[in-house]
Amino acid sequence: MSSPNKSQMVKPRLPRGFADRGPADIAATDAMLAAIRETFELYGFEAVETPFVEYTEALGKFLPDQDRPNEGVFSFQDDDESWLSLRYDLTAPLARYVAEHFDALPKPYRSYRCGWVFRNEKPGPGRFRQFMQFDADTVGSPGVAADAEAAMMLADTLERVGIARGDYVVRVNNRKVLDGVLEAIGLAGEENAARRLIVLRAIDKLDKVGPEGVAALLGPGRMDPSGDFTKGAGLAPEDIERVLAFTSAQAEHAGLTLINLREVVGTSARGAEGVEELATIAQLVGAAGYGDGRVVIDPSVVRGLEYYTGPVYEAELTFRVKDEDGRPVRFGSVAGGGRYDGLVARFRGEPVPATGFSIGVSRLLAALKALGQVREDAARGPVVVLVMDRDHVAHYQSMVAALRAAGIRAEMYMGGAGMKAQMKYADRRRAPCVVIQGSNEREAGEIQIKDLVEGAKAAAAIAGHEEWKAARPAQFSAPESELVERVREVLARH
Repeated sequence: MSSPNKSQMVKPRLPRGFADRGPADIAATDAMLAAIRETFELYGFEAVETPFVEYTEALGKFLPDQDRPNEGVFSFQDDDESWLSLRYDLTAPLARYVAEHFDALPKPYRSYRCGWVFRNEKPGPGRFRQFMQFDADTVGSPGVAADAEAAMMLADTLERVGIARGDYVVRVNNRKVLDGVLEAIGLAGEENAARRLIVLRAIDKLDKVGPEGVAALLGPGRMDPSGDFTKGAGLAPEDIERVLAFTSAQAEHAGLTLINLREVVGTSARGAEGVEELATIAQLVGAAGYGDGRVVIDPSVVRGLEYYTGPVYEAELTFRVKDEDGRPVRFGSVAGGGRYDGLVARFRGEPVPATGFSIGVSRLLAALKALGQVREDAARGPVVVLVMDRDHVAHYQSMVAALRAAGIRAEMYMGGAGMKAQMKYADRRRAPCVVIQGSNEREAGEIQIKDLVEGAKAAAAIAGHEEWKAARPAQFSAPESELVERVREVLARH
């Protein structure tokens, strides 16, 4: 078959906003996910999985920073002309699942899910069109005890994956309190829905643009450094001051924060209800021992999604690391969620209380890497049996079979190159060791085992090539009958 000419060749390129993952990243992710799963199951949550694709109408129009119907999602038509979409989060599919199996599920229904979600948005630094989330939700629990438990479970999860106490905080607020503030400044009712959304988005950007930036977004609008202008909510100065007072109501302890919030909501019944719910959450987390700074009441947390109806919470990492230019940076939020009592009701026509949160898997893994909590050898490869004599491939294969039978990852070199290239291959495979047997070793009933991990360390300390050849670092002989035992010894060292 003739080779394709250049005009027929396809350029290998990755679509913008997507990423490939190698074995080290996959292994590190799997280890972290296992720790998260253990925490969720400790709390009595069970696994469920929903497909990547849902009917578009089932997902709803709840994406943050999206004004037009269906913007932000990848959609296509089925052969019956129904519109389907790739899920943009794991919460909307759960609402569909619960509504569809409502009578068969125990209530409250406590479940967790992990998987890829997709956003049809303009990609940028740290902003991908495909990313992984890990969610936990309680459906059917009307009281805020479920919200308090979610906040505590978030704290436990961060510590289990390797974030030390003091390096994170779980912040809790309540949308009802914000609703009370908006009601007090005249933004109640459906006719003000668009302006309320602008206010919500403005507050959600507090950590990025600061109080002055939020004030501009609450007023006439804001021009960002790139020259893009964001239209504001058009609030009067006194109303902007009241909203900012809400976001800055946090005090040195929960009791004072709640006093400040009661003043901000004034006579609003909904706002007062939200404050009392926060008081209950503070009492519950305090009774469980989490009121030591791990879980705090913080009015600046609002969350960007529209479907939240009550308590909202966010896990923020507080430690600082340095970026590539040596400047100190913080990772900020790695997880968040809240109460969404209206999502399941979209399918059933009756209120179904629910609360839950989502962990940003990639962001949390990046934080663990910055803390040195991810082992570089997490994706250690298999033991490689080198092929020194191609007339005896079957014998090499028998050695590989013996290693695998003992539960040791192993492979026989399948290429056509010589020993030097085979050693290079084993290095690239991150093999812990290689097994070598030439004709002399075979006749003597022996094998050579080279510990590549220790060999690399020793080679780094040896000055010249001749010295290296004389030392033959981390390589030893053993009877072939002791293959499994001696390889296990090497693996045990690492």
